[in-house]
Amino acid sequence: MKIQHPQTWPETAEEAIPIQEQLKSLVVTTDQLESIQYVAGVDVGFLDNYTISQAAVAVLSFPDLQLQEQAISQRQTTFPYIPGFLSFREVPVILEALEKLTIIPDIIICDGQGIAHPQRFGLACHLGVLIDLPTIGAAKSRFIGTHQELAAEKGSWKPLIDGGEVIGAVVRSRTHVKPLYVSPGHRISLETAINLVLQCTSKYRLPETTRWADYLASKSD
Repeated sequence: MKIQHPQTWPETAEEAIPIQEQLKSLVVTTDQLESIQYVAGVDVGFLDNYTISQAAVAVLSFPDLQLQEQAISQRQTTFPYIPGFLSFREVPVILEALEKLTIIPDIIICDGQGIAHPQRFGLACHLGVLIDLPTIGAAKSRFIGTHQELAAEKGSWKPLIDGGEVIGAVVRSRTHVKPLYVSPGHRISLETAINLVLQCTSKYRLPETTRWADYLASKSD
């Protein structure tokens, strides 16, 4: 996996804005992926009163969704919690966890936003550009955008729209359960992102990739 590590990471929103502006032009929202053998999930938890960031990555075989590899990394939290800039808080430690993998995933599903973001550059976009792999944002909550009422059945979805632009989809991953907010991160189309998130979701609301990563990221021992 070729990871582009920035020489330094910003510590304020003012420092992050020009980086966000520069990198968002590199985001690709068309399919640039081949056959999928491995899917991964990434998530970040925080320890010691948020002073330590702990990232976890879980790699699963596809389509049977069996855990094949996992990696955890910790580092000092250096960026504050600022909506719209969460990737600058979480991506540094995610990159360190990804570097520990021996299996390179074909696609990564992030517990966060892709282009469903005010600057069209959420965590999944930022990560995808830096590692040049297909990424999907599959968030538990809506950040921006509006959508029509969604049917209750699993697999139902409606476009998520902001300023007249389709920026993602609200997707029912389980019947009669709160939906997910899916958007392209990098090197993937919205239609493919929706299909893959549903294929990675079994009997729970969250994709198995996210469930594993969330569990590992929250471990304190």
